[in-house]
Amino acid sequence: MRRVVVTGLGPVTPIGVGADAFLRAQHRGANGIREITRFDACDFSVRIAGEVDVEVEDYLDRKEARRLDRYVHFALIGAALALEDAGLSEDDVRGDHTGTSIGSGIGGLETWEMTSKVRFERGPMRMSPFFIPMLIANMASGHVAMRYGLTGPSNTVVTACATGSGSVIDAFRSIQRGEADVMLTGGSEACVTPMGIGGFAVMKALSTRNDDPGAASRPFTASRDGFVAGEGAGVLVLEEYERAVARGARIYAEIAGGATSADAHHVTAPAPGGAGAVRCVTWALRDAHIEPSAVGYVNAHGTSTPANDLNEVLAFKTVWGSAEACPPVSSTKSMTGHLLGAAGGIEAIAAVQALHSGVLPPTRNHHDPDPELDLDFVPNEAREQHVDVVLSTNFAFGGQNAAIVFTRV
Repeated sequence: MRRVVVTGLGPVTPIGVGADAFLRAQHRGANGIREITRFDACDFSVRIAGEVDVEVEDYLDRKEARRLDRYVHFALIGAALALEDAGLSEDDVRGDHTGTSIGSGIGGLETWEMTSKVRFERGPMRMSPFFIPMLIANMASGHVAMRYGLTGPSNTVVTACATGSGSVIDAFRSIQRGEADVMLTGGSEACVTPMGIGGFAVMKALSTRNDDPGAASRPFTASRDGFVAGEGAGVLVLEEYERAVARGARIYAEIAGGATSADAHHVTAPAPGGAGAVRCVTWALRDAHIEPSAVGYVNAHGTSTPANDLNEVLAFKTVWGSAEACPPVSSTKSMTGHLLGAAGGIEAIAAVQALHSGVLPPTRNHHDPDPELDLDFVPNEAREQHVDVVLSTNFAFGGQNAAIVFTRV
């Protein structure tokens, strides 16, 4: 098996766009949660979200942008940022040696909503001929491949909130097996829409802390009351190790292993005690040939929902044997909100940056600890700490789990 390293990072997030901006925002514990501006949410029970502030036309032609859903905008911007960060030109990546694995949990939700309105108000013949190509979930990978002429492996993972992590694992395997030398991978999502917010709100999955948006996403606290929806993308450049070294690339980290698992338990609730998460993390560490005690930091799923946070902590205690043996754990979602299918890509970037920078990102809003959740959550302030192994975990509706192990090179 060939070695696989991370050489480029392309975060598009509510707290910063681009690797440097995202890293600085994490270090200061930035808040990306505000009142929704993308639509009038005054009649909704939830009126807050993590929106991305980016000028799409700085990256895409205006005519092209109109024919793409917002989630594809984010994927293309993330890919451009990741390639630039990796020091790779279009000529460097064009061809069969480069592939894509960029997933989306839902795909073109905004396109579906807008076209449904046209269909019912103006009739079916007034629907856009671009409706289906804008809607389907494989178009993040598809358009990135078309933009750069990437004719290598192309996959689309759709596993809800584990999508981004699953995509990275698929890309990692493609390079390991020699199917590609370079992969653009991660996740993209744009669900801050009336149907997206409304749908999660009626499930009682979202925080209703509308009067205090900055304090709404509060993972692992006693007062957590649901997640905050966010939008954006996280795209990484993965590269075969010898190739990266030969071209003098900056190497952020090596991917040592990864795994997925299923709870096979419930449509939304995690398995009791985090049983599926235990299997997933155990298998990822086994794949990496790394003992749990070697892990220095975990970037957790940490959604700020009562059931997820509890079962994730129980899973970590099972894997490490006790609360005292667990490494520091924090949740990037406390700053960005929950980016759904993009979460795994963004949080893989955060995990890699923690390893590379020697600074662990904080869990924002951790002011009222839950006595049942007794781990070190890096509360409220970033922490300087050199670590050699980090773990990124994501757990999804449908009981689909993913975990990735990154190591220092």
